Amino acid sequence: MLQKLVRVFVGPCVLLAAISAVPYARAQQSGGEHKPPRILTVVREFLKPGKDGTAHEKTEALFIDAFRRANVSSHYLGMVSLTGRPRALFFEGYDSIEQWRKGQKEFEKAGSAFDRANEADGALLESTDRTVWYFEEEGSFNTSVDLAHVRYFEIERFTLRQGHEADFMEGAKLVKAAYAKSFPDAHWAMYSAIYGMAQPTYVILTPLKSAAEIDHFFANYSKFAEAMGPDGMKRLTELSASGIESSETNLFAIEPKMSYMGDEILNADPEFWRPQAAAAKKAPAKAAEKPKANP
Repeated sequence: MLQKLVRVFVGPCVLLAAISAVPYARAQQSGGEHKPPRILTVVREFLKPGKDGTAHEKTEALFIDAFRRANVSSHYLGMVSLTGRPRALFFEGYDSIEQWRKGQKEFEKAGSAFDRANEADGALLESTDRTVWYFEEEGSFNTSVDLAHVRYFEIERFTLRQGHEADFMEGAKLVKAAYAKSFPDAHWAMYSAIYGMAQPTYVILTPLKSAAEIDHFFANYSKFAEAMGPDGMKRLTELSASGIESSETNLFAIEPKMSYMGDEILNADPEFWRPQAAAAKKAPAKAAEKPKANP
């Protein structure tokens, strides 16, 4: 939640662009804690006016059906924007660039079904792009996350002035130290752009189990300011003003109908990830009709 600070001292922020299965998604599909992958790819789909919502869910379901039928082993996490332009993001996580390329070939196993889904989905899109990001552990905080129960991602993008990467990381370390004292249970992962995005650009990905976590931060911001102290605040202001060219923060909601996840994630919270199946399981059996008496 680094943007909370930059917003206070530098002014309104500017956003991340794109992504294809959570920073915590692909390789770690077991229940429980998940770590961010070294390589994160992000597909961003901007929707035509009026083509988001149910219409987009239906075309994305075509991809998921095609991948399941083809038993594709790669996975991705989908989410939709709650702020900014209507768009969907899809995250894929990999251990290396080589693994990413192999993962992309996995999706090709869906063959003509993928092509048909791609054509149907494309009719709804205004534009799309893909970016590739590298995990920056030095700027990240408490990266282990129970992905199955995450419901939102707050995504912050920072475009830096050339040559100010060290200043940005210094600011990140100040924030981490203050969070360790004021909000020790917070989580975020930092990534730097390596392909498809102007450089140097960094994103901060904050997983949230509920929107109440955002309210909690704002209600208790004084704890952070106290942990930073006057000198720390002054230094953060200087680093932000000199090093950050632009920034933006947006909120996204995870959309299970647009996510292609492994069974271990799906089964960890079936009411969220498999709502239709969970509802059918809970539905009471229809009572047998009594035979009608002869007139």
